[in-house]
Amino acid sequence: MTGLKRILTIFMVAGCLISRGKSQQQCSNGFELDRASGQCLAPVPAPAPGFPAAPRTAICRFGYQMSEGNQCVDIDECATESHQCNPTQICINTEGGYTCSCTEGYWLLEGQCIDIDECRYGYCQQLCANVPGSYSCTCNPGFILNEDGRSCQDVNECTTDNPCVQNCINTYGSFLCRCDPGYELETDGISCTDMDECSFSEFLCQHECANQPGSFYCFCPPGYVLLDDTRSCQEINECEIGNHTCTLQQTCFNIQGGFKCLDPIRCEEPYLQISDHHCMCPAENPACRDQPFNIIYRDMDIVSGRSIPTDIFQMQATTRYPGAYYIFQIKSGNEGREFYMRQTGPISATLVMTRPVKGPRDIQLDLEMITVNTVINFRGSSVIRLRIYVSQYPF
Repeated sequence: MTGLKRILTIFMVAGCLISRGKSQQQCSNGFELDRASGQCLAPVPAPAPGFPAAPRTAICRFGYQMSEGNQCVDIDECATESHQCNPTQICINTEGGYTCSCTEGYWLLEGQCIDIDECRYGYCQQLCANVPGSYSCTCNPGFILNEDGRSCQDVNECTTDNPCVQNCINTYGSFLCRCDPGYELETDGISCTDMDECSFSEFLCQHECANQPGSFYCFCPPGYVLLDDTRSCQEINECEIGNHTCTLQQTCFNIQGGFKCLDPIRCEEPYLQISDHHCMCPAENPACRDQPFNIIYRDMDIVSGRSIPTDIFQMQATTRYPGAYYIFQIKSGNEGREFYMRQTGPISATLVMTRPVKGPRDIQLDLEMITVNTVINFRGSSVIRLRIYVSQYPF
């Protein structure tokens, strides 16, 4: 019997020595072995002359019994319960004997059937639960058990349930959710919410940013157009394209984000009109004695909130007289002290903006150049009447 020490049982049956499990047999006490049938037969004395021989008596070896047809047939010890197997074992009949064994899931140890812990030997790919005589395999979340009952197969959640609101990416044993551009994943790892790109930075668009589902767009104020494939605004020159409301008598002056309709310059007494932008007071006119000899009109535009300090206008004498020197100053219009004149040479000066100026706003400055000639004891002045148009936006 497997796993157990064989016990040699010796029987003496009718003068025969039989060893269970052995194929050899010897007969004693004068019995003879019939090699054809394997039986021990009683010796037959020699018959007397003239008489027939007596029949020989047959005896079956151990594990066999005589049938009604005088044949030795195997005894089924398991069916007759004449075996000596332990209650935890099962009996398996063999030719001339029997074997004690264990059912599947047990092994024979010192005559007892002990449960085999299949989990210990890695019968399952993932999760294993041992039960008496068997085992049970299960899989981790995200896997299903294959038909072999032992191995596990990944579940593609994206094709089965697709728990993601937008995009699903299958991974080994799980899945990942991803959002479309312009959306961000919520803390539940499944849902997507619109991303407010406009809240990230005030510099995302040059002017204004408008959020929309999954994206955003930039727009410009009136007087500007959004450049293609950019977030910047380009100023429209209404005067150049004719998109203005100025009359024929007026002059269209383009500014950032709009335009100005400038009326013709009209020189007041005692000034005379020299050109469209020049008024002159004749020296021979007594009324011009205390007035600037020349008033020249100039127009310019600047953006709102321009960085400071910054040079915005240059002024210089057109003629230099021997013995003369020049003084530059802001005669009027600078009540807020946003500007000052910085002399840059003997006959020139620059208008400097020293404080931020916010628009929309129109400013008029009278920039005066005083000419002093000590040789001929002369003092006179000329004025540039500078009109500054400050736009509403910093671009």
